[in-house]
Amino acid sequence: MILPRIYDNLNLLLKPNKVLVIYGSRQTGKTTLLKKFLSENEGNFRYKLDSGDDINTRIVLGSSDFKKIIGYAKGYDLIAIDEAQKIKNIGMGLKILVDQLPDIKIIVTGSSSFELAGQIGEPLTGRKITLTLFPLSQIEMGKLYNDYDLRSRLDEYLIFGSYPEVLTSETVNDKKIILEELVGSYLLKDILELEKVKSSKLLLDLLRLLAFQVGSEVSLSELGKQLGIDNKTVARYLDLFEKSFVIINIRGFSRNRRKEITSKSKYFFLDNGIRNAIIANFNPLEIRDDIGKLWENFLVVERLKKQAYSQIYSNNYFWRTWDQKEVDWVEERDGRLFGYEFKWKSKSLKSSAAWTVNYPDATLEIMDNENYFDFVK
Repeated sequence: MILPRIYDNLNLLLKPNKVLVIYGSRQTGKTTLLKKFLSENEGNFRYKLDSGDDINTRIVLGSSDFKKIIGYAKGYDLIAIDEAQKIKNIGMGLKILVDQLPDIKIIVTGSSSFELAGQIGEPLTGRKITLTLFPLSQIEMGKLYNDYDLRSRLDEYLIFGSYPEVLTSETVNDKKIILEELVGSYLLKDILELEKVKSSKLLLDLLRLLAFQVGSEVSLSELGKQLGIDNKTVARYLDLFEKSFVIINIRGFSRNRRKEITSKSKYFFLDNGIRNAIIANFNPLEIRDDIGKLWENFLVVERLKKQAYSQIYSNNYFWRTWDQKEVDWVEERDGRLFGYEFKWKSKSLKSSAAWTVNYPDATLEIMDNENYFDFVK
């Protein structure tokens, strides 16, 4: 099965003397996207494809040596570097290429945003275009299936997620094996390699705690007590998880702090399948007691994909008062507030009338498994 990707024509995004940076977690299809683009344009331009795994590429592009770097790229229209986060000082090397070679086009991919962003941010100010490639979105899957078929596959997305290799696997057992391998071999690889964190067990224990608290406010001190580490270490690990595309942090919204809670965060996983693999639970929906968590995580992530791919610029929050009134998802965009409640099968808004009382100009909608398409695709 050939899976459609939102960035199916990188030619539209490539600009002379700009670096096209494609971020994303491991195994989301960055390398496949890059190689597909190059093969489809074979003969249209002269290109060089290298990897940050190659020691010679690392030596040249990490050297900051003008002569070496210009010699490496001379004669090519496009330079493509996969796994660029493995090249030390890659940002300066790319800056030299952009500044010294007229009309050069460059694509780099990176699985670790905190490392690559840190290296290229300042050197490439004004010289880059940044994309994030997520696991497959409902927008992309909508190119393969109509709404009826997508809805009929909803259980699969909630349990096994949307990583490309998982979606193309034919059996449930194969899907489980792939997700367990992702968690065991890839999920924490960048953190362990780049941040020199020694204990993968501690990181996984922290992720398990977060997995059981999806959709709930998280206390750093409580997590620290359960793991036997201090709050600063918990905060550091959570930040690393975010920057390496494992989790997403959503903070509380408030314009009236006496009544509203803003100090805590909610954490969601970038993919439902990863979340379920971490807690080793692939049971079908009808025998699960966490369908609400699965549904909320799915909608949050799919909404973020839609925002990224459809260029919807929004500040995202949840909202809760001290007396337990809450709205699951709040978007602040275009000077307005938009509230959304996530209910698997509910048609009623129970405790959220307080939202419209506090913010009479805001909207409030419920997203259930019958009407969620407008929200995610």
